[in-house]
Amino acid sequence: MKIVSLVPSVTETLLAWNIEPTACTRFCEQPSLRHVGGTKDPDIASIVALQPDLVVVDREENRKEDAEALIAQGITVCDLHVVSVHDVPREMQRLSDLVGGPTLSLSELVEPAQRSIAFVPIWRRPWMTISRETYGATLLRCLGIHVFQPNSPDAYPTLSDEDLAGLKAQIVLLPTEPYVFAERHIAEVQERTGISDVRIIDGKDLFWWGARTNEALTRLGNDLARL
Repeated sequence: MKIVSLVPSVTETLLAWNIEPTACTRFCEQPSLRHVGGTKDPDIASIVALQPDLVVVDREENRKEDAEALIAQGITVCDLHVVSVHDVPREMQRLSDLVGGPTLSLSELVEPAQRSIAFVPIWRRPWMTISRETYGATLLRCLGIHVFQPNSPDAYPTLSDEDLAGLKAQIVLLPTEPYVFAERHIAEVQERTGISDVRIIDGKDLFWWGARTNEALTRLGNDLARL
């Protein structure tokens, strides 16, 4: 079966199932596989030329118009929709049924009592964060950590300098993607927010869902055990 994955989480999951995609995006971090553009700018002509049996997209990761362009070319598209950690079992099993993968075994996830409130920036210049209704935020809630969200309806709000100075949070978690936060950013974040507890966490564990979800919860839980 010829599968093109336009979702990094899906590419990783397929490979974990011993199913090698015919092609993927350059953001999937699989240099040995053929690349067909990015998640937001896939090379539609190259994908069509491959004559895939299935192209996998995700509503949060990819653009609707690109999925529609592929469908218009007669390509079968699997449109996943993961906005919560609780969506993972259903959507991964749906994918598995289409590609002949395994029956997914994902533990029933519960959300314990709140232990802490965290500010989770995902970009710098401008500063951006995640809302409570995103995959990363729901994953953290399973660890008892709620995210601070500014007064904005956006899933990924932008923050001003005044917003940063007025955060109602006890900890800042700096993920290593999509912006590559590193140790050199800690002092700046401490100064801008007035929060001394600033930690670097694995951005893939926070934002890539699928085959890594269970282990990501364990790793992040261990990293954040001392709160």
